[in-house]
Amino acid sequence: MANIPNCPQCQSEYAYEDGNLFVCPECAHEWTAESQKEAEESAKTRDVNGNELQDGDMVTIIKDLKVKGGSGPLKVGTKAKIRLVDGPNGHNLESKFDGVGTLYIKSEYVKKI
Repeated sequence: MANIPNCPQCQSEYAYEDGNLFVCPECAHEWTAESQKEAEESAKTRDVNGNELQDGDMVTIIKDLKVKGGSGPLKVGTKAKIRLVDGPNGHNLESKFDGVGTLYIKSEYVKKI
């Protein structure tokens, strides 16, 4: 028996294969193996250079970033250890900075060290 993935929409384990499609009997969602690979690839968090980011990676800021309520901006070259999150307004990284505290950052403003 083929390794059939769970439904990407409702996570049902009762999906079955119908030709080149996978079908979920619970929510009627249909998808292909290629579309699932594309969705998994696009869900990965990447830095400005396209490197995949993981929890605990060290990154550096590539642009001066204004900090709301802070005394000044985060300067280019500031290093930080990150954690992947689903933060507000599209911010997908969280990190602690000396003198500032914990901040949410978008991955497009960092590069992996």
